[in-house]
Amino acid sequence: MAEKTSSSMRVLAKETAIYGLSSIIGKFLNWLLVPLYTYVLAQQSDYGIVTNLYAWTALLLVILTYGMETGFFRFANKEEEDPMVVYRTAMASLFTTSTLFALVCCVWAHPIAALLGYPDHSEFISLLAVVVAMDAFACIPFAYLRYKKRPIRFAALKLLFVGLNIVLNLFFLVLCPRWQDSTLISSWYNPNYGVGYVFVANIIATGIQTLCLLPTILEGFRSQSAEVNFRLLKQMLRYSLPLLVLGVCGIMNQTLDRILFPFLYTGDDAQTQLGIYGACFKVAMVMMMFTQAFRYAYEPFVFSKHKDKQSVEAYADAMKYYIIFSFLILLGMIVYLDFLKFIIARSYWSGLKIVPIVLWTYIFQGVYFNLSFWYKLTDRTQWGAWFSLIGVVITFVLQVVFVPRYGYMASALSSTVCYFVIMLLSYFVGRKYLSVPYDLKRIGFYTLLIILLLAVYYAVRHLVPTHAMTWSMAVGTVLILIYVCVLAKLDFPLSELLKKRS
Repeated sequence: MAEKTSSSMRVLAKETAIYGLSSIIGKFLNWLLVPLYTYVLAQQSDYGIVTNLYAWTALLLVILTYGMETGFFRFANKEEEDPMVVYRTAMASLFTTSTLFALVCCVWAHPIAALLGYPDHSEFISLLAVVVAMDAFACIPFAYLRYKKRPIRFAALKLLFVGLNIVLNLFFLVLCPRWQDSTLISSWYNPNYGVGYVFVANIIATGIQTLCLLPTILEGFRSQSAEVNFRLLKQMLRYSLPLLVLGVCGIMNQTLDRILFPFLYTGDDAQTQLGIYGACFKVAMVMMMFTQAFRYAYEPFVFSKHKDKQSVEAYADAMKYYIIFSFLILLGMIVYLDFLKFIIARSYWSGLKIVPIVLWTYIFQGVYFNLSFWYKLTDRTQWGAWFSLIGVVITFVLQVVFVPRYGYMASALSSTVCYFVIMLLSYFVGRKYLSVPYDLKRIGFYTLLIILLLAVYYAVRHLVPTHAMTWSMAVGTVLILIYVCVLAKLDFPLSELLKKRS
């Protein structure tokens, strides 16, 4: 029995590594498109269009999947249900709703584009509507691959899309302008279309990925009975639709700032300001990728440890180490921001002041994610919905009140306040249902230490002339070493680590 459990945990760890690494690598490769866009696109407002419309697509994707992915896993694992019938039923539902969505958006593309502020580019709406429809439908075949334990195929298809998207972006935005004098390119390439080719690249890559999913899609219709079970569909919708509320609130907490900004900002050229904000926001995504990596490792760890009597101590340790290493990334990115800023074009540098704010947002988001396991493990997931809803209200109110006056600084700060508040709420409410002995003294010590080190760094930057920023980076490096030395002394003593190795 012990060998069987150990074997299953090894399989789980292997699959988690494949899913996690493919997701993180994919996000990192997509992140590398940011320098391309900021250096190649003609104006900051072009990247503002990308930032705004992709925020909409993220929200619409959650709406169009309406919790059906989770519903598929729930009903496919029920003994009384045929997994293939569940698979076909879920696909049929999403295919119908996704197709209707794409048709409506294509027919009404011009009024939708005018409403969003792009009256001259209604084709952007049509392109992204088809992309979102294909992505929403594809979530069930991808879920089926996970259900059938095919992580290699899952990861390969995900990375195929990322690779194609990058290659196509390079082709349209870099190579075509250089080759536009050739007959083959000039016959169709429009050098003035610019940002539109970002969306063209996306729809081609998504279409190819969907075609590669066809064998998996058709697998659901190979059995003799290829019917769609409407009784089952009602049950799945009854189960999945409440999850839609949680999903929408969660994604709105992440994207509402970029969706609302063009409607709220009263200064000149909102799209330009949004482009600067979006590009500088992406600079801070290293912290998000660390949080994502931690999440993929931590989720299976938590659920596997749930029945262990020492599990709460393990949760407490995980929280402490997450915060410790998040602070290290925070300090490193702030210290070397004068080097990292070359990721984006010089014309975007005016927005770099939001990077430290966004880094704190990701830290609070990661801590909130760690805390969220109390309501998942105690089957009180309604609290997650309440916290997310409170977060949306906070973000919306702060955006409406302060963005017209303070621009994208208010957008950045609203997200920070949102996650800080729901983080505190989750901690204090969670203490009533699951007692986890978090090492608050040690966490508090590291928090005060990082604030002190940052204060020293900013004081040095204030004193050092702008042309001698290498000195402030040198001082910052010393501050990082101080933090690492404290960390090694308190939580990673070298003497003990050497004893364990020997």
